[in-house]
Amino acid sequence: MLRYVYGSQLENFPKLADTMFRDRACQFRDRLGWDVAVDENGYERDEYDAKDPLYVIWECADGRHGGSMRFLPTQGATMVNDHFSHLMDGNEIRSPDIWESTRFCLAKGVESRVAAALVLGGIEIGRGFGVTQCVGVFDARMVRIYRMIGASPDVLGSVGTGLEKISIGLWTFDPVDRMKVLMRAGLSSDVSEHWYARAFGSKPNKLVARAA
Repeated sequence: MLRYVYGSQLENFPKLADTMFRDRACQFRDRLGWDVAVDENGYERDEYDAKDPLYVIWECADGRHGGSMRFLPTQGATMVNDHFSHLMDGNEIRSPDIWESTRFCLAKGVESRVAAALVLGGIEIGRGFGVTQCVGVFDARMVRIYRMIGASPDVLGSVGTGLEKISIGLWTFDPVDRMKVLMRAGLSSDVSEHWYARAFGSKPNKLVARAA
């Protein structure tokens, strides 16, 4: 199931938080070889985890982390603006209509549909918070995953080649995309809205189709 949890609420989900930060260390440091900080508990955390972000987390049946994404409004500090604006010729993205998504993480051995479920969670955040677009940094391995889900971004800038390529992408939320992602996640709209309402007290608002 999907859970929507602010950083300040993670203490209410100790098993979920513990396994999420450990899985992030496993993915980003051990499997991908990124230069990330891992603390004495085996957790991968950075300065943006201290800014009370909103996490979308896939919770497995045993309460463990299956996958997650991290969201922050672009009007505050974001990884894109603080560390990757050179990919956009020094420009920054700051808008109440655009949030940043980072730390897309999947636990080892989870079903492929978990990736789609996480993207669905991002779409539901867009509906509920009135966010029309999402920006994020991604590496070459994610291109295939986004294509499989049916949620490929518009690329704003890139650096590097092959497996070393890093890009900034912009996703525009759209009701047609939502239906595609629901199908790939194997979920119904009612179930997705129920999970959202459980966290925020009401269903997300309807999406308005973007102009052609």
